[in-house]
Amino acid sequence: MNEQLLFNLVDLAGTFAFAISGATAARRCNLDLFGILAIAFITACGGGIARDLCIGAIPPAGLSDWRYLFTSVIAALLTIVAYPWVERLTYPVRLFDAMGLGLFAVYGAHKTLLFGHNAEMAILLGIITAIGGGMARDVLLARVSIVLQQEIYASAAFVGAALSVLGEYLSWPAVWATWLPMLACFVLRFLSLRLHWNLPRFGRDASS
Repeated sequence: MNEQLLFNLVDLAGTFAFAISGATAARRCNLDLFGILAIAFITACGGGIARDLCIGAIPPAGLSDWRYLFTSVIAALLTIVAYPWVERLTYPVRLFDAMGLGLFAVYGAHKTLLFGHNAEMAILLGIITAIGGGMARDVLLARVSIVLQQEIYASAAFVGAALSVLGEYLSWPAVWATWLPMLACFVLRFLSLRLHWNLPRFGRDASS
């Protein structure tokens, strides 16, 4: 019970961090109040909603559980009120973002398996859970998503989701199958931020 409570708290912390990321991006684009609230919610919950629709978990948790909307709205309003201060918190927000990335990747894969789908679908939907909201945000803001340009982001989500699926297939203890993949995803994402790791780029600007 305590472990499940901690899981839920980290889940909401990740939702909060992703919502701040979305609200900050919307604020930079000078969107109005509704635009900021909408982008914050989509960034925080878009990936989970897409996953639930794919696996038949209807209605999606992001729409049926009030805590996700409430957390997103609070994060967006705080961003609006304290925007200059939030801008200075880029690094702490990225830290929570990395935590949320690992949690969403692992939980997305686990929930997919729980609904009876295979390993490939579990890994793919684990990745979508983790990065889908951010990609939806970037589409709505008319920009190429960072996920497709640079940084170890989707790759970290892949590592977390794949390890989670492997652990469940090999019947690892629940603690190892849950927290080890989350930690691996978090560490990879965190190190990529600290050490400026990026995937190879090609074309005219590959060297820039």
